[in-house]
Order: sequence, then structure tokens, then C-alpha cells
Amino acid sequence: MDIPIFILAGLLVHCVFLVSIFDIYFSSPLVHGMTPQQTPLPPPAKRLVLFVADGLRADSLYELDSNGTPRAPYLRGILENIGSWGISHTRVPTESRPGHVALIAGFYEDVSAVAKGWKENPVEFDSVFNESKYTWSWGSPDILPMFAKGATGDHVYTFCYAAESEDFGAEDAAKLDLWVFDHVKSFLNSSRSNQTLFSALNDEKVVLFLHLLGIDTNGHAHRPNSREYHENIKLVDEGVKEIASLIDDFYGNDGKTAFILTSDHGMTDWGSHGAGHPSETLTPLIVWGAGVNYPQKVTSQFFQDNFLKEWKLENLKRLDVNQADIAPLMASLIGVPFPLNSVGILPLEYLNSSALFKAESMFTNAVQILEQFKVKMSQKKETTLSFLFTPFKPLSASEQINFLKKIRLYIQQQKYDEAVSLCKTLINLALEGLSYYHTYDRLFLGLSIAVGFVGWTTYVILVIIKAHTNLTKTVQTNKKKSTVLFYGFASAGMIIAFFLLIQTCPWTYYIYCLLPVPVWYAVVKEIPVIQDLATNVLSLHIGQSIGFLLVCILGIEILVFSFFYRSALTVGLLVFAGWPVITQLWIQAKTKALIWTLLCALLAIFPLMPVVGREPNIPLVIAAGLLTLLISFFSLASLCKNENKYRDNEDLKVYFYQMFSVALSTYVVSSTHDSLKIKQGLPVMNQIISWMTLVSSPVLLLLSPTFLFERLFSILLSLMSTYLLLSTGYEALFPLALFGLMFVWINMEQEALQYYGLSLKPKLAVFNFTCAMDITQFRQLHLDDVRRSFFFVFFIVTAFFGTGNIASINSFDPASVYCFLTVFSPFMMGGLLLLKVAIPFVLVSCAFEAVQVTTQLSSKSLFLIVLVISDIMALHFFFLVKDYGSWLDIGTSISHYVLVMSLTIFMMVMNGLAQLLTTQRLGLPRRTKHHST
Repeated sequence: MDIPIFILAGLLVHCVFLVSIFDIYFSSPLVHGMTPQQTPLPPPAKRLVLFVADGLRADSLYELDSNGTPRAPYLRGILENIGSWGISHTRVPTESRPGHVALIAGFYEDVSAVAKGWKENPVEFDSVFNESKYTWSWGSPDILPMFAKGATGDHVYTFCYAAESEDFGAEDAAKLDLWVFDHVKSFLNSSRSNQTLFSALNDEKVVLFLHLLGIDTNGHAHRPNSREYHENIKLVDEGVKEIASLIDDFYGNDGKTAFILTSDHGMTDWGSHGAGHPSETLTPLIVWGAGVNYPQKVTSQFFQDNFLKEWKLENLKRLDVNQADIAPLMASLIGVPFPLNSVGILPLEYLNSSALFKAESMFTNAVQILEQFKVKMSQKKETTLSFLFTPFKPLSASEQINFLKKIRLYIQQQKYDEAVSLCKTLINLALEGLSYYHTYDRLFLGLSIAVGFVGWTTYVILVIIKAHTNLTKTVQTNKKKSTVLFYGFASAGMIIAFFLLIQTCPWTYYIYCLLPVPVWYAVVKEIPVIQDLATNVLSLHIGQSIGFLLVCILGIEILVFSFFYRSALTVGLLVFAGWPVITQLWIQAKTKALIWTLLCALLAIFPLMPVVGREPNIPLVIAAGLLTLLISFFSLASLCKNENKYRDNEDLKVYFYQMFSVALSTYVVSSTHDSLKIKQGLPVMNQIISWMTLVSSPVLLLLSPTFLFERLFSILLSLMSTYLLLSTGYEALFPLALFGLMFVWINMEQEALQYYGLSLKPKLAVFNFTCAMDITQFRQLHLDDVRRSFFFVFFIVTAFFGTGNIASINSFDPASVYCFLTVFSPFMMGGLLLLKVAIPFVLVSCAFEAVQVTTQLSSKSLFLIVLVISDIMALHFFFLVKDYGSWLDIGTSISHYVLVMSLTIFMMVMNGLAQLLTTQRLGLPRRTKHHST
């Protein structure tokens, strides 16, 4: 197979493997075509006021201040005297959009929806707002429009402030909440002079939604334990008190208003959210007003956490719910149909109503979830051959009828407790059944992908052995056998396609199931190579072969382990430190071996450090900038001594510009964080310099000479100037330590090459990347090249996890991008954070490119070994993906697979980028100089 076709096929195959996980684990749980279900009895409330304090942690609201006074006195008084309270448990990902969807629509959005944006609906869904007669909402332009857009008719009204107001660097983000409270007050006052609006507000089934973003914004900017965050909670408490009083006065204290205060997600101590840490998943829930239970006194209650004692709330019954349970609670209070896709279970203990109302509401809840089950089952039945269809036995058609009849009979006989209990059983079975049909094809699809994975990895190994080693002879292909093979696999493909067609499967199923066919055809075609290889391997020393295989397996397992425990990287780096001693390399290069050992030990410290962003340390960033400049001066001094290379000063100017850029970045970081500390926002000049540095860095890099060390040095300066702007602590020192090790690695590989007698040692000082690309005579692969490739993959993983666990969303610190922007922009911020992650990756890729060309290896041959190592890791994580256990476990397992697959695809792209950065040079007009020859 030609190289370009092979790379294209590789990219395609890996993209399919990556996307498959979203179809298998992340497909949308929503179904359509259900009938709305509504409790047939009059509701206790005519209207509902929903306060969502974005980013509010449960402990931050409930705990007492150091002097023993409540942080939110009004809300504390509510839960102690007139309302019910508890903790709402959210799910991963703990982001604003999925949190609000769970609260208001009652279902947990699939994770892929987060990537489709906050402001649009990737899927159509029903909500409490849609089922209400009128909903008025105030708050963020990132949240409100998605519920208005999804509503049928024109009855959901939104009032938003400008997106630019969401500024992490602003003087006080609490102004966002003041804006909401002020606009609600003026809205109610103006309605008195607007008869149409006044009569609409006095109607039943009305919802008023106040989205309060200040707490979240202050948490990101100043951390949840800051004075700003705590003061914002006090401000919200006062605002809720004022609005509740105003609404009661507006309706003449008619006792028909229900109030709910909760949050969409919490926040970690370092000011981020997205993962499954308890500080992110535990949110407060306080409910009071019409139809709501009063506080229930208890003598003892058991929860696994010790919060009750800390909060001094041991004697008030804590009623915990899942976040999606709040939607049926709201629907029940104001008497609207339960949202069609809701999977929430009505928390009856919050209701202060008759036993009949509770039983009827629970029955409505059960029927509404059963409707989803029936639609899901019929959809699956239609797309599966009747003799292959396996129904969910606990809820067969007869069982459903029995359940519904029994519940209705219990209600008629006024056996309400029995009816409620049976409803809960039916709900749990229906939810199990929904999950059963939602994951019906998972095993079948998973096996298809696994077969494709193994086939592709086998094929790559065969390509390496056939084209890049001397292990096999050139084998003549038998055309007759090839034709029979081709028709055999083509027939298998047609049978699979026909089987999928008669089941009307989605088009993606065709890709997953047909992909293994051409892949395995390519493998089987190489059977003569496999036979030849087996003969050669058997002639080798068996002990050595098994030993080599065991070392390879152990190395890959350490890499897999490092995804779960960063300290595994420390162990790996310490083993690397002993490499020159183990292989006797230190005898011929004592100084280099000593430096290698010291730098491995230095880099080994970083994975033991706390995850970046938790403790900002700007002096360390400034120190990293100054250290970069110091190294630059020494490097330039040594370059200037070499007169042969620098016959004019044009090249030196490029380095001075890059050093100036590093100095400027160091100043901007210091200046910006000082400005934000005194709440003066991001200085415009600093922002301009930051963006200009980001754009100019790659240009300056391409102006430098293409001699090996000079170009690598230029790459370090360019990347450091950007990396400093994105740093908040010790991670600013990481690229320096990494680059130092990469620099020594290139030198050590030269020593290894000479040690094994594979090639003469080239003079690295005069080695030119552009000349290296002209080499036509590459050597064949040696066993030591597997070790080189493993080093590269290990360094890539170290570049990723060295300063944090990027498999966890909450490892990202928004403060990293404050030199570029402070106004909330999820995709811009996400892009900059990904750039920060990619910079150490680029350093390693460029060093690997240098290793390839200086060891006279085709870049493709080493890269293919890297591909095999990455694919074996990916296969590990494919089987480690799970959809049970805690949400943290589920989210982590899926993110690991996505990460390692993205890594493989990314490495293909990086291979090309590294070649571009090392070989290309922008030509500028220069003064002509004549030299004596």
C-alpha cells in the first residue's frame, strides 16, 4: 500500500474507532411519540418560582461561618421553619447545560451534547417550561434561549443580559445576580399597568425562573472558599428574600406560590467543574410554599457523609434526591404534565398533600416512564429480526397490564401506601427496561469494533515486518488464491450488509460491521509473510524472544497504569534514568549519561506534584520566564562563537526577537494577575500583546535556521512565549525540564546507534533538517528501534499527564487563559487550554523527528511502531470502558479511551507538523554578502 493511502486509511480507521464509542456509550436516550401524562387532581400551587444559583455547592450554602452564624440567614430560616431541604445529586458532566436540562426536563443528557454548545438544542426535548401555560425567565444568554427554542408555541419568555457581562476579571460578578433581581422587580411593577400581562401572571400553571450566574463566575475567578464567593451567597440570600416577599405581596398572600432553590452543579476547591468530585455533584435543594412539607424533626438519621453534624442540621430530616427528580416535583406542584422524556422519580416526602394526591401523582409518574419504555421497545422490535429479538422479560405486555390494574385497584381501595410502593417498583423496572433497550446493540457493536481493532493492529505489524525489516523474504503472491480470497471476503461483506439492511439499522452500523472485512482481507492476504516470519522467529533464541515480549507487555501496562495513577510516570522515568547503566552506554558517554540520569530524575518530580491550577503561583511562572532567558543567553553565546555558521547577523536577530517575546510574556503574566487581583480586569494592552505573541510565535520559529540544535532551540523559545501566557504555577517549568531531556535524548540515541554498530556517528552540530530529508538510503529496523518508539510514546504520555490529569474536565483552570480573555466563552477557552496541553506534545514530536532523521530511519517505520503501541493501549481502554459504578468511574473510563484514540489520531497529524516545524524556513530578503571560498 502506498504511504499516502496508508496514512489516509489509518486516519479513517482511527476516526471510526473514536466515533464508535459515542454510538455505543453516548447515544441519545431520548425517544419521541409518547402521550403527555398529568395528575387528574387539582394541584396545590398555581405558580412556581425557580431559583437556580449556578455553581453553588451544598456545603457552601448549608455550613455556618467561622463565628457560627448562617451564611444565608433567610434560606436557613426557611429550611428550619417552613420548608423541606436536602441534597440534589447531579451527574457527570457537571456543566451548566446538562445540569439545567436535568432540572427542568428531567433527563440526563448524553455527554456528546455538551460539545454541541450551550445555546442550541442538539435534540428536541420536552420540559416543565414547555408544559407550563406561561414561563418568564431572567439570566444568562447561555442558558435561557435553549428552553425557549425547544418550547412549542410562544409562551416561554426570556430576558438576558449581554454575553460580555460574564467576565471572570470583572470588579464584581455579583452584579449579574443584581441585574436579575432588579429586572424581576421592575417586571412585576410594570405588569400592574399592563392588563394583558397582569392577567397572564394571575393565570395558573405559571413558572418564574431566575438564573443566577454570579456565584459560578465568582467561583471561577476567585475560588469557592473566597470572600467574593461567600459574599455572593449572602447577596443571593437577600435577593431571594426580597423576591419571595415581593411575589407574595403581588398575589395578595394567596398561599398558591411554590418556591424552589437549587443549583445546576457545584465546584471544586480550585474553581472548576465538569467531573464527578463530590464538591461538584452535591448541590443544595430548598423547597417551600404551596403544597410543600414543613420541616420534619428527627432524633437520628444516617448518611455516609458527616455533613449533618458540620452543618448543625442533625435534627431536621434531610431529603436527598437525584437532580432529575426535581422536574416531576415541579410538574406535580403546579399540575402540568410531566416532561415526556423525564426519568425523574417524584420525591413524595417533599409534598404536603393528601395520600390520594400522592398516589395519583406517583401513578402518573409511573405511566409516563412506562410510555417511554413502550416506545423504546417497539422501536427496537421494528429494527430487529423477530427470531433474534430478546424482549425485557420483567415487563412483558401482560406484566404491564397486571401492574397498572393492581395500582388502580389499590387506589380505589384507598390502599395508598401499597399503590405508591407498586408504582416505585414499576418505575424501577421501566427504567431498567429503558436501559436494556438503549444498550441492546452494545455487545454486537463492541465486538465488531474489537475485531476491527485487532485486525488493523495485526496489519500494521505485518507492514512493519514486510517493508522495514529483514525478517522475511520477498514472497511471490499467488494470483489465483488472491482472487478466491477477494471474492470470499466480498461475499462476507455482502451478507453482513444484507443482514443489516433487512433490520433497517442506522448507517453507522454498516461502517462498524463492514470495517473489519477489508482490514482482515489485507491481513489474510499476507499469510505467506506470516508463515515466513514464524519460521524465522522459531530459529531465534526462544528465551530472548519471550523476554523481549514480556518487557514490551510490561512497558505498555505501565503506560496504561499511568492514565489512572500519574505516579506510574515517575516510576517509568526513574527506570529510564538507569537505561545507560543497564545497556552499558555510560562507558562510552559518561557525561551525557550523567546528565540524562539527572534530567530523568528532575522530570520524575512533576507527576508527583498536585494537579495544576489548584494552587496558583505566579512567581514560579516569572521564574520560568527568567530561566528561559538565562538559558537563551548561554545558548546564544555558544552559537556566536561558531563563526562558520553565522556569517551574518540576520539569524541572530530572530533569536533576539524570540527572547524579547519571552521577556514580554513574563511581564504580561505578572501584570495581568496583579490587575485581576485588584479587580481592575484584564488590561487591553496585555490582551493585545498576548494574542500577537500567539500569532507571531510560529512565524518567528520558521525564520530560524534549520540546523538541528538551532531549530530545536527556536522551537523551545517560540512555544515557551505562548506557554508562559497560559501558565499559573509550577507547570511553566515543565517544558524546560522536558526540552532538556529531549535534547539529551537526541544525543544519547547517537551514542546508542554507535554502540550497536548500526551507523557511523554523524556530527549533530552541523546536522541540517532540510538535508536529512534528502536521504534516500534508510537503514532497516533494529530491535532497539522498538525501544526508541516506546520512549516516544512514554514521553508523549508524560507530556500529557506530567502536570495534571487532562482526562478529567475539572483539571482545567480557567485562570490559565486570563491573559487572553476573561469573558466567558467556552469554546475559545477550551481551545486555548487544549493549545496549552499540545505545547509539550509538540516539543516531544519535534525531538522524535530529530531522532528519526539522525538515526537514518524512515519516519514512517518508527511511526508505525508508535501506532502499534498506541493501538494496543487503546484496545485496553476500549475494554475498560464501563457504564456502571460511580459517575466518576464511568466518565473517567470513557475519557481515557477518547483520550488515547485522540492521541493516536493527533500523533498522525503531529508527525506532519513536526516535519513542517523542523524542515521549513521562511525566506526573507537579505543583503547579499560575498565570502571568500
